[in-house]
Amino acid sequence: MKISISVIGWAVLSFVYNNNKQIDYTKYVNNFIGTEGTGHTFPGPCMPFGMVQPGPDNADFGWDYTSGYQYKDSIIMGFSQTRANGTGISEFGDVLLQPFTDDSKQTFEEAYAKETENASPGYYTVRLNNKVKVELTCTERVALHQYTYPQRKALLLVDLQHGLRFLTDSLVLESQVKMEDNKTISGYCHTSNWVERKYFFTIRFNQPFTSSQQLEQKPKEAAQKFVLRFDLDDKVLQAKIALSTVSVEGAKSNLQKELPGWDFSTTVANAKRVWNSYLSRIEIEAGQKEKGIFYSCMYRLFLQPSNITDIDGRYRGADDSIRTAKNGEYYSTLSLWDTYRAAHPLYTLIAPEKVNGFINSMIEHSKAAGFLPIWTAWGKDNYCMIGNHAIPIITDAYLKGFTGFNAAEALQQMIRSTTENHINSNWTLLNKYGYYPIDSLDNEAVSRTLEHGVDDYCIGLMAQKKGNKEIAGTYFKRAAYYKNLYDTTTRHMRGKDSRGKWRSPFNPIIATSPMNNPGDYTEGNAWQYFWTPALYDVEGMMQLLGGKKYFTAQLDSFFTIKAQHPNKHLGQEAMIGQYAHGNEPSHHIAYLYAYSDKPERGREIITKICTEFYGNTSGGMIGNDDCGQMSAWYIFSTLGFYPVNPASGEYIIGQPQIKTAIVHLEDSKLLVINNHNTGSVKLNEIQISDFKLTHKQLSAGGLLNF
Repeated sequence: MKISISVIGWAVLSFVYNNNKQIDYTKYVNNFIGTEGTGHTFPGPCMPFGMVQPGPDNADFGWDYTSGYQYKDSIIMGFSQTRANGTGISEFGDVLLQPFTDDSKQTFEEAYAKETENASPGYYTVRLNNKVKVELTCTERVALHQYTYPQRKALLLVDLQHGLRFLTDSLVLESQVKMEDNKTISGYCHTSNWVERKYFFTIRFNQPFTSSQQLEQKPKEAAQKFVLRFDLDDKVLQAKIALSTVSVEGAKSNLQKELPGWDFSTTVANAKRVWNSYLSRIEIEAGQKEKGIFYSCMYRLFLQPSNITDIDGRYRGADDSIRTAKNGEYYSTLSLWDTYRAAHPLYTLIAPEKVNGFINSMIEHSKAAGFLPIWTAWGKDNYCMIGNHAIPIITDAYLKGFTGFNAAEALQQMIRSTTENHINSNWTLLNKYGYYPIDSLDNEAVSRTLEHGVDDYCIGLMAQKKGNKEIAGTYFKRAAYYKNLYDTTTRHMRGKDSRGKWRSPFNPIIATSPMNNPGDYTEGNAWQYFWTPALYDVEGMMQLLGGKKYFTAQLDSFFTIKAQHPNKHLGQEAMIGQYAHGNEPSHHIAYLYAYSDKPERGREIITKICTEFYGNTSGGMIGNDDCGQMSAWYIFSTLGFYPVNPASGEYIIGQPQIKTAIVHLEDSKLLVINNHNTGSVKLNEIQISDFKLTHKQLSAGGLLNF
């Protein structure tokens, strides 16, 4: 095919030049984006898909501190080794260390000056008011701390009771600790918070402590706290903390094989090198601000899912048994209600080497737990959110040609998860009525019905592809259950009881969630959840509304009716009319204008979202990042397309937000995106006749010309 020599030439020259020059893409990343307000991100170091995330904890409790950190806080409790990115509930915060200098103080919290705090991928530093300089870095399984004290006499708190808590004041159920020698502490903690889990650790110091004092345990505390005293050679104390889901021996092996030495700067440099290998997968031509936002989104996308295997491939499964993972990969921190929409489709394009590992992890979890994962942390399910959204992720990978998992076994687990009742789903009730009746299920009945439709459609797709027409027909029929909740009077998906009577009173702009149930929606309202079936059945929804004209009118109303007292705790943030970009149910809706009479309106809204709801400051994210989903939306939208249907292998064309981009694909192929802001789109100089691109087209590479 004839392709523009100038553009492809620029791409090749850019690729060669950048690789020869070895551009440092980490310089564009702002670790602090989203750390102020409701982004719930964290500034500490982490390796791509790594097990540990060391960083500062300002507080251990409260919705504002789900990552342990808030940018405007001026107090640090200490530095723990694990956390999640942008979640709405707290978990982790394991093994807190806090350097201090005055043993007469009644508290270990320390103030700090904000100007002393700095971070980049693989590195974090701050100077506490006690004049101790703290520096953090890590490998995948081992955190490395470096403290520079103002004098040789040094004190350190080791707090094993600490954790990032949610609705609990006890946290630790059981703990055992062993002082192995004057440089090593090992043990484990069994905790119960968002999930019930066990973690094993070993802490190794580069200098011996001269004494240790166990602090008095308070009521409801089951773990120990120690104050260690050091007489340092050079005012610098280093500590390595290795974790394992399996055993203390596993943690020790992780430490020995992954970080045997004490070279802090080399560890930072290695982290930067690995991060650059991921961040450089997309090159963009843009201003400094736009590059800062874009590459920070790329960074957050790759923070999770977390590979929680030991270096030998062993992990603790959902049933608490010790297993060995295929290829040494078993991924957790799976926020699937969020990430099935855009984050996982994006991995198939720019991190395809990880996809089979993700899918195998989901299958193995299902075999151990009895159904596919809902939302996992440290390998355990917290059952948070609704639906069974491992299903669209598996279907997406299968339809895109990924073969590193057993597709027949995957389909078997998908069917099992959607036919056998479990904690998150009552299939008997759903199949009896064709919807969840509000008098039988008093929380989120409408949203649950609609989200199950997405999963059912995806099972139908996979069964159809595998030639099983009977199973496909069953699930396609179930995917149409959403029509049973469409109220022609209000033109909304509305709660209905077992006698077929509509929920009354009914206000489509009132949001509900688990926080204020009984209610029919999940962190959203009737307006926002109306568009859920459009993830897979736009044509069916047009028919319900009466055609394209009324479909367009419904979209226009959605984006113009003003919100009344939007509540950030109910997902009502970053509002455009009823559209709430701060939460996932709205993320695909601007792209639905491509199906309407006003496709240009969708492109305007996409640009508005990119420019108004993302920034390069600590407050530059409105709404939880939700394990990379908010970031994935921005990356896709910057490139000019988005997976409205997350399992079809199709992308809806939008509006690129940059002049030029180069996406580095598998097998050294390049996808060059050129944005001239014209009304046509060409792929390899062939006109795109509709508004869709396929994964097969994009993954083959070439020139995408707007």
